[in-house]
Amino acid sequence: MTKFSQTLRAGSTALALVMALAVPAAAGEVIAAVAANFTEPAKEIATLFTQKTGHTVTYTFGPSGQFYTQITQGAPFEVFLSADASRPKKAIEEGYAVAGTDFTYAVGKLVLWSADPAKVDAKGEVLKSDLEHVAIADPKSAPYGAAAIEVMQKLGVYEALEPKLVTGKSITQAYEFAATGNAPVGFVAYSQVIGKEGGSSWMVPQDLYKPIKQDAVLLKTGAEDEAAKAYLDFLKSPEALEIIKKYGYVTE
Repeated sequence: MTKFSQTLRAGSTALALVMALAVPAAAGEVIAAVAANFTEPAKEIATLFTQKTGHTVTYTFGPSGQFYTQITQGAPFEVFLSADASRPKKAIEEGYAVAGTDFTYAVGKLVLWSADPAKVDAKGEVLKSDLEHVAIADPKSAPYGAAAIEVMQKLGVYEALEPKLVTGKSITQAYEFAATGNAPVGFVAYSQVIGKEGGSSWMVPQDLYKPIKQDAVLLKTGAEDEAAKAYLDFLKSPEALEIIKKYGYVTE
């Protein structure tokens, strides 16, 4: 080998090393199951997360109880953003999630809402009127639905309203029932109506239902996925917390 060839080869090796150091780690994809009430903030967070890290997120939105069943049946979700704290903890206890990775990413607020701007009063007295229907999310699978039942029971109106309940499979469907007029009022997540023009609402006092602490957890399927871990870290970042607060959630 000539001296020139040796120099060229050494230079090529050095250049290759520099290029390797300059190229970021390969971008990954996160597969996440997300509570329906968190749809809009999750989309915003995903956009910012991709801009910051290069990783992408594929979301499936729906009721937390349904997701938990799917997780136990082998669904390929890597991250679970539940609408409660109990299911992520249960996922850890039953071996579906990584211990020590659960945390509260948001605390939700319940609202009684109507598309009719004159329907809901400032104290929720409309619940004591002769309503044709009241929309709620399925209390068995959606924590916001369970909170709605708790509110009606504490107000002493549950027995009268139970036959009139229109139950959506998720908080998204409960909102759709109220938005389309299929139910004159509905218990929905504050995040679904914050900033929306028109309609009327009553912010349900916190003492009428248990705090809706929404926890996230890393599932065993994502235990070795750096993108999944990065997503959960990003969910705690100041940028993500600002988005979460913008949609009316409380952060801890």
